[in-house]
Amino acid sequence: MNLLLHYAKPYWKQITCAVLAVVTMATATLLQPQFLKRMLSAIIADNSQAVLHNGVWLLALAVVGMVAGVSGTFFASRVSQSVAADLRRAEYEKIQSFSLTQIQKFSSANLVIRLTNDINQVQRFAMQLMQIILRVPILFAGGLVLAIWTMPGLWWVIVLMIILIMLTTGRIFGKMGGLFGKFQHILDKNNTITQESLSAVRVVKSFNQEKQEEDNFAASTKELTDLNQKIAYIFSLMTPVYMLISYIAIAAALLLVSQTILKNPDELAKITPFITYLNQILFSLLMMGMVSNMASRGLVSLKRIGAVMAEPSTINIHENAENGTVKRLNGNINVRDLFFAYPNDDKQVLRDISFNLPAGQTLGIVGSTGSGKSTLALLLARLYQPSAGQIDIDGQDLQTIDQETLHQNLSIVLQKPVLFSGTIEDNLKMGRPDASLADLEKAADQAQASEFINQYPDRFGQEVSERSSNLSGGQKQRLSLARALVKNPSLLILDDSTSALDARSEKLVQEALAKDFATTTKVIIAEKIASIIHADQILVMDQGQIVGVGTHQELLDQSEIYQDIYQSQKAKEDNHG
Repeated sequence: MNLLLHYAKPYWKQITCAVLAVVTMATATLLQPQFLKRMLSAIIADNSQAVLHNGVWLLALAVVGMVAGVSGTFFASRVSQSVAADLRRAEYEKIQSFSLTQIQKFSSANLVIRLTNDINQVQRFAMQLMQIILRVPILFAGGLVLAIWTMPGLWWVIVLMIILIMLTTGRIFGKMGGLFGKFQHILDKNNTITQESLSAVRVVKSFNQEKQEEDNFAASTKELTDLNQKIAYIFSLMTPVYMLISYIAIAAALLLVSQTILKNPDELAKITPFITYLNQILFSLLMMGMVSNMASRGLVSLKRIGAVMAEPSTINIHENAENGTVKRLNGNINVRDLFFAYPNDDKQVLRDISFNLPAGQTLGIVGSTGSGKSTLALLLARLYQPSAGQIDIDGQDLQTIDQETLHQNLSIVLQKPVLFSGTIEDNLKMGRPDASLADLEKAADQAQASEFINQYPDRFGQEVSERSSNLSGGQKQRLSLARALVKNPSLLILDDSTSALDARSEKLVQEALAKDFATTTKVIIAEKIASIIHADQILVMDQGQIVGVGTHQELLDQSEIYQDIYQSQKAKEDNHG
């Protein structure tokens, strides 16, 4: 609740208005039976003036209640939507500060649910809190006091009705247990299946797995539906049971009053407001039970959102340099005694990694699949944090460099290129929003992307579809590379980023990197030795360790693993030739 109160605090004026409106509406509702009692007494006494007077008051209270109800709904709706929007924005910003380790801890599908469904649940809870939850205690307490005041001799009927309803409510909620938490868990599972199936739709279709995916989704949906129906069945018992208890209480009251009506004719005018108050008490308890459904879901969702907000970011974000200027890094890299294991896995993927790369030089990294090359790239980009050891950039611990400085100085092209829906220009400007058209054209030339960009009528205004499905693998790689180059970074990390390019295009990219980025420190991970043959240093990795360091010629003379890789690739080229 503290989290909800924190984000509701800026809207205290609207909340006050909503609360006043609810109190006014509840008060008007409670006063109406009293004027109805007076009106009935006036009718029995044949006092037409009193009938008119009390009738006007009844009408006035109805109008006041209606205006207050509309006003309360208006203010509660504005507050709940504003709080939900602020909370959603804050949660999204928090997620953006997470490292990959933290993203994997929650899972992307789970975080999507927390950003959408959980926020919606909290929004509904906030709306109910200001409208129904505040009104229920007023109606219950006021109805109880006024009912006893109206007919004191029937106090025990009211108390008995309340006790029976409370016992029924306790029994029903005792069966609920942790069903709401389980519901959210299954919803996360359902969302994960959907997300994986849609993101890997090509694989699903190529392996003819549509039926299997349909069965998986159907099974998860059935589990979700069964649980939802179970919750609905339990709650469906509440209304008929409450109504039965209420009718028994009303019947008992009418029976008792009928025995004394001849001796006390005034009781006739009291029985109607008394029954009205009984119904208000019943309504309050019924609403309390119904709202508890949404409140339970809202509190569970609030707890899940709170877990995200309370997660401490493992990426240290420090203030920028003085006067708001971003420091230009030289790009000297020093890695010492680096170890790393992925979350929830004790196996060390990287072990005792140490090397030094002077600013402006090129480091090539080769090794077999699973040797840890890409993992090292992610650590150098601070997407993961080392389990042990340290990475220094220009003599400063990578973990202490402020985020803005790091982002402005570092570009990374991942092994699997990722583009966003929008235009080509939107994608290229992600790292440098102020880039001019000339800057975009230069980066596109360097990445060998101009040849296909210029074929589009809109050139850089060409739309990129969802998941960049309208682009080939080579086009995606070139645009990803251009996006990295447009920043003119001091540190450039390329993780097998030219694998989908033809030999001619790859060579032209290498020439552009050597010519236009001579002062940029470059870390190039490659499957093909030809891609890093001219690097100043080459690391040979095997099973998470560095097993060879040197230039191409030095490694040919000294490293058996490097020799094997080189000879196998050379043999393939000869065979293709």
